[in-house]
Amino acid sequence: MSTGGGLPGRPGACVRADSRVPTRVYRLRHYNGWFIPASRFQAVPQLSEQIDRRRTFAIISHPDAGKTTLTEKFLLFGGAIQLAGSVKSRKASRHATSDWMEMEKERGISITSSVMQFPYHDAIVNLLDTPGHADFSEDTYRVLTAVDSALMVIDCAKGVEERTIKLMDVCRLRDTPIFTFINKLDREGREPIELLDEVEEVLGIECAPITWPVGMGRRLRGIYHMLRDEIHLYESGKNYLRQEPKVIKGLNSSEADAELGDMAAELRDEIELVKGASHDFDAARYLKGEQTPVFFGSALNNFGVIPLLDEFVEHAPKPQPRATLGRTVKPEEDKLTGFVFKVQANMDPAHRDRMAFMRVCSGTFTKGMKLHHVRIGKEQRTHGALTFMAAEREAAEQAFPGDIVGLHNHGTIGIGDTFTEGEELQFAGIPSFAPELFRRVRLRDPLKLKALTKGLTQLSEEGATQFFKPLMGNDLVLGAVGVLQFDVVAYRLKSEYNCEAGFENVNVATCRWVSADSERDLEKFRDKNIQHLAEDGGGRLVYLAPTRVNLQLAQERHPEITFRATREVSVYVNSDETA
Repeated sequence: MSTGGGLPGRPGACVRADSRVPTRVYRLRHYNGWFIPASRFQAVPQLSEQIDRRRTFAIISHPDAGKTTLTEKFLLFGGAIQLAGSVKSRKASRHATSDWMEMEKERGISITSSVMQFPYHDAIVNLLDTPGHADFSEDTYRVLTAVDSALMVIDCAKGVEERTIKLMDVCRLRDTPIFTFINKLDREGREPIELLDEVEEVLGIECAPITWPVGMGRRLRGIYHMLRDEIHLYESGKNYLRQEPKVIKGLNSSEADAELGDMAAELRDEIELVKGASHDFDAARYLKGEQTPVFFGSALNNFGVIPLLDEFVEHAPKPQPRATLGRTVKPEEDKLTGFVFKVQANMDPAHRDRMAFMRVCSGTFTKGMKLHHVRIGKEQRTHGALTFMAAEREAAEQAFPGDIVGLHNHGTIGIGDTFTEGEELQFAGIPSFAPELFRRVRLRDPLKLKALTKGLTQLSEEGATQFFKPLMGNDLVLGAVGVLQFDVVAYRLKSEYNCEAGFENVNVATCRWVSADSERDLEKFRDKNIQHLAEDGGGRLVYLAPTRVNLQLAQERHPEITFRATREVSVYVNSDETA
């Protein structure tokens, strides 16, 4: 079979700590899949080899499908962490590595995306853990612009849910290749064939089962690997250990009969039916986004995760060419290019920093190199660039296409910004959406106005909320797509900016960015409608409509004005367009 990503190295190779290296340096650095001290680093292989090794993907799911738990287990099997934190209990002593924000630890949900890199076999995997909560969809949409593939997690008891459908729609816009993991096999759930039918009918993508459950819930005995003709036996209660399941070679073997008893004959009949009713795995169709390989397992119990990870690094695409407004950038190009898909404030509370997450699209990033910030036309040194393991960080010595680099942001870097070694180009397609909910900000202590403004400005730079200053009056208005975002902003204002604020209803139903071909037309519109106009965090003019009827009337009365519900966050040099 084709190996879509062109991964070098033998299948089945294991990543493990070098026994000659003391435990204290186990996580210092990885190279060619081995953890070694920085002092023993070798010369970097050719760029093409580094590109072939990269796998950059996001995990998408409906809330509570087990996405963050699966993320933890990937890190566990990749050797990046020694103990997986479960998100089962909000008050548990351990928290998920990918949930680094204090509020995430308290509530047991992911509300911001994390970036994690780990080695597996001969691959370097860049995993972007996205918020599962619907109120944080915009962060997820932007993350999906920075990956080459995605992994969809489905709860076996619930099947395809609303949030999954919306995220798949976004993936389909870019024909993103999708792996599917049907989770929580240790619980009672729906019939596997019924789940596959639902994925095909609701999501419109062909399913190719790679592993198949042997029982479910209390009757769970294992999974059958169709490509390798292996039965992996299930053992419960090992959710914090590196479980090495017993493997039976051959569906028709005598060992299968001995281990499974009557279930062996049932399994053979079921596999025969499944093979006749489903599709064989086709790597080419997967890479086109037309087919999804399907795996079953229990992330909480580490079961079925290794077969998933093995096939993922074998078949997932390496870093792909990227479209810009002028040309297509290929990862093999010598010159570095990259774009910012996320901005995060206060990842390190001790430093009150702002970090811009840049996806490297071509060339090689080296520590301290000078980059051209296209939007503002200035050069920027990158001495403090970082790589991440959730909130943990280390200096980025080098990075290659597919890698994510953190750049220190002093307020000049925005979502969608492009960095190059001098070329004037702009990566396209990073959306910003009009908020659906609006609240007036109420400050408890008037002396904290400066801290409030700073906090709202910096938090809105992250893109999950939008901050508006009406042209009339002194009100401050915050827009979001979900109620939980207001709770998060209030919490972060208090914990990160020492500023207590509340939110109350405001007479705004929706908003639109407004523009006109003629500056004179825009000025006339501004004069007539100043009571409904505001500026967003970037100084762009926004119409805040008290009702949708009011918006419709404004559009009818002013055909010379363009009203837009979405905009690209950052567009070509010193300009900003809406769409």
